[in-house]
Amino acid sequence: MNNDKETKQKLLVSAKKEFMEKGYMKASLRNICKDAGVTTGALYFFFKDKEDLFGSLIREPLETLYRFMNEHYASEKDYVIENIKEMGDFEEDRVTMEKITRFLYQYREEFLLLVEKSQGSCYENFTDRFIEVTQKHYRIMADRYSAFLHKPRVDDYSIHWISHMEIDVFIHMLTHEPLEEEALKHSKIIMNFLIAGWFGLFR
Repeated sequence: MNNDKETKQKLLVSAKKEFMEKGYMKASLRNICKDAGVTTGALYFFFKDKEDLFGSLIREPLETLYRFMNEHYASEKDYVIENIKEMGDFEEDRVTMEKITRFLYQYREEFLLLVEKSQGSCYENFTDRFIEVTQKHYRIMADRYSAFLHKPRVDDYSIHWISHMEIDVFIHMLTHEPLEEEALKHSKIIMNFLIAGWFGLFR
């Protein structure tokens, strides 16, 4: 059993190295096995194919991040009206921004695989899922704000665009800032911008 765990771990380490260097499409299972010091048969004992191997590197952090976002959006619906009344400081949003940023940097290599190296796999459009859930949430929030403030409804195109922008904030951060503490510092400034921009929709 311990030998199986050790072999699988060697394959994952070698796979991450190969995918990071060459990307999903050009990565070679033969090279991965050679680097790990195992046979291709051993690889297929643990993984169905190249895509399953790639997924084993990124699936868990990706699903955890998706759960973070859904939990945040669910809780945000509960306090949004109070924030409208008081123009609150959106502390929960700031805490969530920090939580997500720290998580992204905890698994930065895995998320860089998704962002930069997943072309040709079923994960290459992974951001679509995050944009979709963000767009649905912002549609609900914008309608609540518009009704409460007696303002015109924000059009769907703008909501879709804003949703893309929010996801792009994290993509840019991952690909351009290697240091977690610097990313946290910048994320506070970006959060102030996003909050101010949100209220700007209802002037």
